[in-house]
Amino acid sequence: MSYMIAGIDVHKRVLMVAVADASLSPDDMEFHCRQFGTTEKELQHLAAWLQQCGAREAVMESTAQYWRPVWLALEGLFTLYLAQAWSNRAPKGRKTDFKDAQRLVRRHAVRELTLSFVPEAQQRQVRTLTRRRVQLVHDRVRLQNQLEALLEEMRIKLSSLVTDLFGVSARRILTALSQGVSDPEALAELGDARLQCTREQLRDALPGPIPELSRQLLVLLLEQLTLLDRQIERLFQLAASAMQEWQAAIGRLMEIPGIQMLAAQQIVAEAGPDAAAFPSAAQFTSWIGLCPGTNESAGENHSSRCPKGNRYLRRSLCQAAQAAARTKNSRFQALFRRLLPRLGFAKAIWAVARHVAIVVWLVLHNAVRYQERGGLSTPQAIKRRTQYLLKSLREAGYTVEIRSPLTAPSVQSGA
Repeated sequence: MSYMIAGIDVHKRVLMVAVADASLSPDDMEFHCRQFGTTEKELQHLAAWLQQCGAREAVMESTAQYWRPVWLALEGLFTLYLAQAWSNRAPKGRKTDFKDAQRLVRRHAVRELTLSFVPEAQQRQVRTLTRRRVQLVHDRVRLQNQLEALLEEMRIKLSSLVTDLFGVSARRILTALSQGVSDPEALAELGDARLQCTREQLRDALPGPIPELSRQLLVLLLEQLTLLDRQIERLFQLAASAMQEWQAAIGRLMEIPGIQMLAAQQIVAEAGPDAAAFPSAAQFTSWIGLCPGTNESAGENHSSRCPKGNRYLRRSLCQAAQAAARTKNSRFQALFRRLLPRLGFAKAIWAVARHVAIVVWLVLHNAVRYQERGGLSTPQAIKRRTQYLLKSLREAGYTVEIRSPLTAPSVQSGA
């Protein structure tokens, strides 16, 4: 019985499509090839032609962002697969667009392609929001570095005295500088009394008048900072609203030491509320890129370096691992302390991150709650932790209730 598969070589302006019967051997396949454009009308023609050919599956290359309109046009009509481009490489001197499409069909039929995980439509939209927020946070860090470089040019040593250059006291002083205030005494009075420096030290770090061009540049940087802060907060609210139906999964994730609201949202947006695409924890950690790699030849493994994976999720879990390693009486802290003398800080944190990823998969895939196996904690500490989680959930508009084991200090079993 015939089973038609379509291979689509994706480009910005054109699509090269080849359809063949996958029930035949790769050498016996006869291809029907056709070229389409990438406009909406052309994509409709593509869908109609594939249906006419009797195609059941379609596999395409993950070429930049140009595969997305094709995927949206064919979603729901065919079983779609997205192949990583490097897994469809051609021999040198034998590459054409239609041959690339035909090779996609042949290699997909014998399961030789490396496929990417593409979530359903709602999760893709949420993932776009969380990833955009991460990008804006990176832009904010770059802006902070640019602002510090500008202050050094103006001989202002504010960053040497304050912990956060974008903190409340520093922002008041920078705003006053941008408005033309140049008196060091008046600027020093804007600092909070809790700063870890004296008024004299703060006054010495703020010299007299600054050049007009530098002041105008400071104004632009502060305006950009205000815009970034507003957009970051807006994206957080949009993501929280879009994930209302997944609030139970977010609440369970936040019970894991080291994982707070932003990390929980990022995990759910990337892996899904139940991690259904990953049958095992090993596959989940491999997809993230937290498992040891293999580069074996002649019976020897020449490298155990971790493979590339989902960089957004790997970043969130590594940050969560560092926070979990500092959480008192947690099993993650015990694991970190046991591995630190032998592996060093970086590798020990990496191992903790992999352990956190396994716990995350169990919590999502099995819909269970995290239970701490670490040392006993005080009722007061458990109460403070529970209140903090509830406050974070309420701020995001969620109504999840945190129950035992966090509210019951006598429960000390493991996840």
